[in-house]
Amino acid sequence: MTDQKHVYFFSKGETDGSTKMKNLLGGKGANLAEMTTIGLPVPSGFTITTEVCSHYSASGKYPDGMKEQLEDNLTKLEKVMGKKLGDKNDPLLVSVRSGAAQSMPGMMDTVLNLGLNPDSVEGLIKMSSNKRFGWDSYRRFIQMFGNVVMGIDGKKFEEKLEQMKKEKGVDKDTDLTADDLKDLVDRFKKVYKEETGEDSFPDDPKVQLNKSIDAVFGSWDNPRANKYREINSITGLLGTAVNVQAMVFGNTGDESATGVAFTRNPSTGEDKFYGEYLTNAQGEDVVAGIRTPRQLTVEDSKLWAEAKEISEEERSQKFPSLEEIMPESFKQLAEIREKLENHYKDVQDLEFTIEEGKLYILQTRTGKRTGTSAVKIAVDMLDEGLIDEKTAIMRVEPKKLDELLHPQIDPEASYEIIGKGLPASPGAAVGKIVFDSDDAEEKSGEGEKVLLVRNETSPEDIGGMHASEGILTAKGGMTSHAAVVARGMGSPCVAGCGDLTLNRKAGTCRFKDKEYKEGDWITINGTNGEVIDGKVDLKTPELTGDFAKIMDLSDKFREMGVRTNADTPEDAKKAREFGAEGIGLCRTEHMFFGEDRIPAMQKMILSDKGEAKNKALVKLLPMQRDDFIGIFKAMDGLPVTVRLLDPPLHEFLPKGDKDIKELSGKIGIPAETIKTKVESLSELNPMLGHRGCRLGITFPSISKMQARAIMEAACELAAEGIEVHPEIMVPLISTEHEFKNQEEIIREVAEEVISETGQKVDYKVGTMIEIPRACLVADKIAAEAEFFSFGTNDLTQMTLGVSRDDAGKFLPEYVEKKIFARDPFVALDQEGVGQLVEMAVKRGRSVKEDLKVGICGEHGGEPASVKFCHRIGLNYVSCSPYRVPIARLSAAQGALENKSDK
Repeated sequence: MTDQKHVYFFSKGETDGSTKMKNLLGGKGANLAEMTTIGLPVPSGFTITTEVCSHYSASGKYPDGMKEQLEDNLTKLEKVMGKKLGDKNDPLLVSVRSGAAQSMPGMMDTVLNLGLNPDSVEGLIKMSSNKRFGWDSYRRFIQMFGNVVMGIDGKKFEEKLEQMKKEKGVDKDTDLTADDLKDLVDRFKKVYKEETGEDSFPDDPKVQLNKSIDAVFGSWDNPRANKYREINSITGLLGTAVNVQAMVFGNTGDESATGVAFTRNPSTGEDKFYGEYLTNAQGEDVVAGIRTPRQLTVEDSKLWAEAKEISEEERSQKFPSLEEIMPESFKQLAEIREKLENHYKDVQDLEFTIEEGKLYILQTRTGKRTGTSAVKIAVDMLDEGLIDEKTAIMRVEPKKLDELLHPQIDPEASYEIIGKGLPASPGAAVGKIVFDSDDAEEKSGEGEKVLLVRNETSPEDIGGMHASEGILTAKGGMTSHAAVVARGMGSPCVAGCGDLTLNRKAGTCRFKDKEYKEGDWITINGTNGEVIDGKVDLKTPELTGDFAKIMDLSDKFREMGVRTNADTPEDAKKAREFGAEGIGLCRTEHMFFGEDRIPAMQKMILSDKGEAKNKALVKLLPMQRDDFIGIFKAMDGLPVTVRLLDPPLHEFLPKGDKDIKELSGKIGIPAETIKTKVESLSELNPMLGHRGCRLGITFPSISKMQARAIMEAACELAAEGIEVHPEIMVPLISTEHEFKNQEEIIREVAEEVISETGQKVDYKVGTMIEIPRACLVADKIAAEAEFFSFGTNDLTQMTLGVSRDDAGKFLPEYVEKKIFARDPFVALDQEGVGQLVEMAVKRGRSVKEDLKVGICGEHGGEPASVKFCHRIGLNYVSCSPYRVPIARLSAAQGALENKSDK
């Protein structure tokens, strides 16, 4: 154990690490080593590995040999710098920073100016001939060490600073004198002593260093870091590395500065140097918002002043660009920009400090970027010859494409968040609160923008959901009815908002302690789950030629098909525009909820006698046939998988006395009869009840009607010369006998229609695999079925024993406590549910080698799940229309990753 290397040194002429060692040294440590190797001006230092963090997190102590290696590397750093930590004549000061393998900006801790004490501050003053700089650095160190290492509320120090400025009659920190700052150091030490209970602030630099290293390693598991990893689906990392680096100072006066820069604009993707800086400042000042940062370039500085309505004279005097006031440093920084981009072949986010006119680079990392900029940068770098086609595909994060397909909150807008739910369908929407679906349709028809706010939605709400700008529900999860339908429509949706309570009688709702009435304006952000007070400005994205090029490249490299889940010709048309190659799931139940159809459906359900039931079905037949004609036409020769009726029949019937009475008047069946029937159909656990193939087995006339509607539509179009490929899917089977029962009915009807019309149509009969038992006996089912489609929404809830509609109450906590790495209804549980899917594929193909296999749950549009589907050999994934581009890109990335692994 003692032979293992725990600490890696970096300095000009002696560097242990490289950019290839990110998993061990973290992104920051690996890049500091790499920049040193390529000759950039990087202050010397050393990196303690992520393996040490993992050991420390698990055991609360450091591995054998680490402390000795720390001492050795500190001695080496002192020798290289010609200074000693804590020296009273020429002290070495260091920064202690975090850095994981994947960038997590601002989520973990940093300590600057470490090594200051009453002796070394005098040495710093003597060395710099700048008394104010010395005491400013010391007060900053006490404040940061107290807050980051000891957990003292930062406001305690801020209050003392504000009190000092008030006493001295100044507005800015920079107006305080050296003596003022010396006095502030004493006040800060008093805060430290009161808040920690310790006798004094630690003067021993080694104690300061050890405590700071402990704090940075400890910050790996702080709440904000955990939340960031959860939001960004970051898993599998060992921990953070710790970087100890010699300090350089941007706060020695007006000849010094500090700033951050991007080698290209991270918002637009434009090939322009972009960034901000401050003179006489340290790094945290730029991002803290205490002072107004200035722009790097003259061009950006003028644009900024124009937006702020600041005159050119005032701008040039008070807010000049770095290019204007430090032209030599700016020129060197611009050259480093080119060098970094050419070396890393990607956009870099860098931090720099200018100390008395000398430039240093403190960090570089891959720049975070918007979806728009990610696409533009990838295509531009491809056109410039900087990267190849495969790299361009891998550069775009699939989920970032959501930003290009839906309106988003304007990044410049300020607003108040009043609630938080699940980000069920991306995009932002603004509207007036409406609680009733019929009201939503009516008000939308009158030109009003409305948001449908419900406890939960049901299929009967489809009209109101379609009419609304967006949907907000108090209950439900990522695969609830509201979430699934909203994604299909491309409507923003926030589901399972625990902060929301409704009072339908009073016509009000509350978000915690804030009450809203029907007609009040709110905004929802379906991309991150936020509910916002009032109207907020939205930004509509534009699809560009760059987007089309990334999609074309994705299609060039992907090996798996991408279909869509679509129930209407409109959805099918939109999906085709986004590149869908067929329909993987057409839910027939949604077709029955139109105003002219639901009475006929309800009459069929309520009829006990065969003749009455058949009459109702005869009325429904042409309606279904017309729907299929529209969808088949929209898909124009592409395969269409139609799922037979799936939900339990009681979902089509009214529940309240008022609605029952209204239905009675419409269809001529006594209200008491309807009420009795509703009660007889109600189930304790309807998701596992009388639904799916069980309906078709007990009411074969339903399956016959649907099969006839599908085949009559197909044959009618075939007669017009339109190519049609219907795939009829039997839902919720658990045995081959259930499938065979329904298959015989479907094929008998199909052959009748083909015989009656004289048209030959290539049709297939297959099944949805969504019950664990069906996965186990997939070989027997495959002997009969022509295709499988995995319904992973139901398969997940049945495998995990978790109701997808109720899981919102506890799943977030499961993810927070790391019981689940991710919500299994958002990202496929590859270890459990995925194993069942893979088993079923192998068993099915052991009987039928060319068995077509796809997935039609919402996982079909989630990047990691799509890549899993590629790895196990699925023919296609199917997802809602607006997720088709995400699936296309993810499938391409999955194919490229799979090849690189071999």
